[in-house]
Amino acid sequence: MGDLDIRAAVADDVPAIVGMLADDPLGARRESPDDLAPYFSALERLSADPNQRLVVAVREGRVVGTLQLTFIPGLSRRGATRSIIEAVRIHADERGGGLGTRFIEWAIEESRRQGCQLVQLTSDASRTGAHRFYERLGFTSSHVGFKLEL
Repeated sequence: MGDLDIRAAVADDVPAIVGMLADDPLGARRESPDDLAPYFSALERLSADPNQRLVVAVREGRVVGTLQLTFIPGLSRRGATRSIIEAVRIHADERGGGLGTRFIEWAIEESRRQGCQLVQLTSDASRTGAHRFYERLGFTSSHVGFKLEL
């Protein structure tokens, strides 16, 4: 990807990833950059699961984006495998320059390489700018999502 390297996240990336997760009004309420222990534990679990890809986008040695890509084999849609794109974040000073588009296009291509027939994602209802971004990339708002915090 030219000046951009997309690779698996490693432990040294965790502070930058958590910083991006916490750098918006929603993330500021639910992330804890002062205590990275649970994030390191989560990275170990993700790295051990063959259906998970936690990746970072790196430009000039600096982590400038992150996303999680999950592959879900299933019976519906004639036994189709689908992917879910989660926790997409682009560093604040990189937004608006096309990095998000390149990153999502990478996730779509990786999903194709893994044999997925469908790529899906959710976006918080308050993130209307993100909704427009995903629609420009061809995603359709086809479902209503529900969550139950445990």
